[in-house]
Amino acid sequence: MTAPLDVLVVGAGPTGLALATQLRSYATPFRIVDRSLDRARESRAPAIQPRTLEMLAPFGVTDDLVDRGNTTVALHLHLPPRVLRVPVFDVGCDDTPYPYLLFLPQSETEAVLSAHLAARDVTVERGTELLTAEPEGDLVSCRLRHRDGTEETVRARYVVGCDGAHSTVRTRAGIAFEGYAYPQTFLLADLEADGLERGAAHTYMTAAGLLFFFPLGTPATWRMIAMHPPGTPVGEVTLDLLQRIADDWTPDKPALRDPVWMTSFRIHNRGATHYRRGLFFLAGDAAHIHSPAGGQGMNTGIQDALNLGWKLAHVCRGAAPEELLETYEVERAPVGHGVRRLTDRAFTVGTSSNPALRLARTRLAPHMAPLLLRATAARARLFRTVSELGIHYRRGPATATGPRRPRQGPRAGDRLPDTPSGLQRRVAGPGYHLLLTGPGDAWPEDPLPGGRRDLVSVHRIGTQSPWPGITHALVRPDGYVGYLARGTDLTGLRAYLDHWLPAPWTRGPAPVRRGISRGR
Repeated sequence: MTAPLDVLVVGAGPTGLALATQLRSYATPFRIVDRSLDRARESRAPAIQPRTLEMLAPFGVTDDLVDRGNTTVALHLHLPPRVLRVPVFDVGCDDTPYPYLLFLPQSETEAVLSAHLAARDVTVERGTELLTAEPEGDLVSCRLRHRDGTEETVRARYVVGCDGAHSTVRTRAGIAFEGYAYPQTFLLADLEADGLERGAAHTYMTAAGLLFFFPLGTPATWRMIAMHPPGTPVGEVTLDLLQRIADDWTPDKPALRDPVWMTSFRIHNRGATHYRRGLFFLAGDAAHIHSPAGGQGMNTGIQDALNLGWKLAHVCRGAAPEELLETYEVERAPVGHGVRRLTDRAFTVGTSSNPALRLARTRLAPHMAPLLLRATAARARLFRTVSELGIHYRRGPATATGPRRPRQGPRAGDRLPDTPSGLQRRVAGPGYHLLLTGPGDAWPEDPLPGGRRDLVSVHRIGTQSPWPGITHALVRPDGYVGYLARGTDLTGLRAYLDHWLPAPWTRGPAPVRRGISRGR
């Protein structure tokens, strides 16, 4: 029998591919399997948020994603009798190198991540299904069936379910998936739509519900999403049905043609009761599913993966205690709950047949929306939420503040902003990063305890810093501030490292350090 793996990743969608990308950067022994014979060819999730672009940048894939996508999309909100041209991410975005919503089909996102892994000798094992997974002592014994029908038993220290809403890993782990399905049926198509203004996403708010056209580029120019018309039987999705909706619900009456993909679907709002049970972990749709409102689903899943991957790598290498893995659910479950709550509210307002909400959509919204758009502070707050730049772990167990907290700047648990511009690029790469601000001669020549040089990089950044004065901050591998204190007393920092990074990198090669992508 072959030697045990450190990690078996089940599911090779964007979440699983992101996890594999991070594990590979640490040279962690793993395999990634997916029962599908091929990656997604449909557009599916069509947008990537700024925070996701930031977190993927250290692996060198963000430039490729940006080059393939569209960063200049405007939002046109059709509220008869007017059309509002809504500014997208024009406020509240001065601390990120990616101040835009990147429109890019999921198929392209998967293609970029798959190519990155292939260039680093990682094989995504397509057509391989997880049949069983049973804990046996300190390992999980997993039975795999390959595309040719042969079966194989592999053992892994940890199994991560990135295998979607019908997760086999979640079932094998005995984790419940609680929630509900919305009553509405939705129609989706990737097609051509003549008569729509290019370079914009179009939202139509009607008494019957919502209709969207998103610019894709590939595999078709437009993604159309609409509620199934009330009072009509649910059946096969046809171009004639979609055209009737476009004619009835829009003043533009775009001519629809050449569909590449048409389907109907129901939307669920469900969450796993736990993100971890023993040696099993869940990420992405295996842990939470919800309305696509706000483009949160794929992005939340990728960020789940990039919160978990470095923790698995450090624990598997013996550099961090098992306790570090317990912080995954503590940090990410509240994010998943928050996204489910936010998308549920937006979905209910946009689709409910309640007379009051229908009145709000059709009568009040055309008058209130222009006023709300003038409130830049409110739009900035909305941007921070939708872009996921506002996610923080301030109350997490792996977050600590020294006895003297800086009076300004990001707090412990916040993401490291790109302030000044280029700071995120400077601290790119696997491992922790210690930032020392203020005069260089204020700091000892070697501020770190011994044995951590392969896992902690030291950056003397002077006065060009998110914090005024003399401050030291330890940035975690996922770009969040783990420890923060004002002054040059490093006692608290060393205690933090003794707890969360007590041992050197004990086996295997050191983390692979790579340059960050350029911002735009």
